[in-house]
Amino acid sequence: MRFMIQVRANAVSERGDPPGPEYAKLFEEMGAFHGEMARAGVLLDGAGLAPSRDGWRQRYHADGRIERIDGPFAESKELIAGYTLIQVRSAEEAHAWAARFPMPFVGIGCEIEVRRLYEEADFAPGGDMAIRTE
Repeated sequence: MRFMIQVRANAVSERGDPPGPEYAKLFEEMGAFHGEMARAGVLLDGAGLAPSRDGWRQRYHADGRIERIDGPFAESKELIAGYTLIQVRSAEEAHAWAARFPMPFVGIGCEIEVRRLYEEADFAPGGDMAIRTE
């Protein structure tokens, strides 16, 4: 099972300022944590994301038009500042890793969100994309 641990964005991450010296300890902790996950064989990928001002959204309209909407985006609480992608045997194992995730920001409250990725086995055979309920 694959899970994505998403670090929710905030005003600090959306500013895009280079991290100050107060982040040295956090970077050390995060590096050690990712190293531990890599040695355990569960880490697939992880990275911080640039602020939304450097990105865009694509809106797909029912008539087939695609609209590009340039950042920045107003609601930082709905954005992601970084992610860690893991592969584990169960949701309980994912929870155990997430419970040890270092606090992503120094001196401010923040939030992470953990979501399971769909796997091929989640869909019914025959390619009709119906999600299995059994």
